[in-house]
Amino acid sequence: MPEMTDEQLMQSYAKDDTQAFDTLYNRHRGSLYRYLKRQLNDSATANDLYQGVWEKVIRARRSYRHTTPFSAWLFTIAHNHLVDHYRRKQPGYDATSNGLADDRPGPVQDAMSGEQDQQLLDAIAKLPLEQKNTLLLKLETGLKMEEIAKLTGVNRETVKSRLRYAVNKLKGSVKAARDQHDE
Repeated sequence: MPEMTDEQLMQSYAKDDTQAFDTLYNRHRGSLYRYLKRQLNDSATANDLYQGVWEKVIRARRSYRHTTPFSAWLFTIAHNHLVDHYRRKQPGYDATSNGLADDRPGPVQDAMSGEQDQQLLDAIAKLPLEQKNTLLLKLETGLKMEEIAKLTGVNRETVKSRLRYAVNKLKGSVKAARDQHDE
């Protein structure tokens, strides 16, 4: 029996098939958590938002349209939830981590090794919000530029520009760190 697509699973879940939800959750939990964690650089807040995104998925399951790729729909919810968080930013947020982190390496970790790990993660954290968001959506979700454009409310050329600027800044940061280390 062929494996069901995310869109088929979501349609099944809309009809109360909880096993379909479990499969979707397991497929996307790592990339969703990493996306939020890298946006916030705070595990406790990332865990809170992560749970909020899945709660929104559960509540909106019957409104999902199979013509939209599930990952684009999921990360649209995550992006909007993140924007809402930034709008109401609560200083002193004190939630405890509940072990939602996915220990498997993501695309970013796969590309890094040794000392460069932290340098690159620090450089990503320092990117302007729009560039960081666009870069992480591309790296963590594998969304196409058109999908990222629709999700973020900008045109495709703006997405390309943000990615180009982000990559150039990351290259510059890594080069500067390497030059500093060599001195």
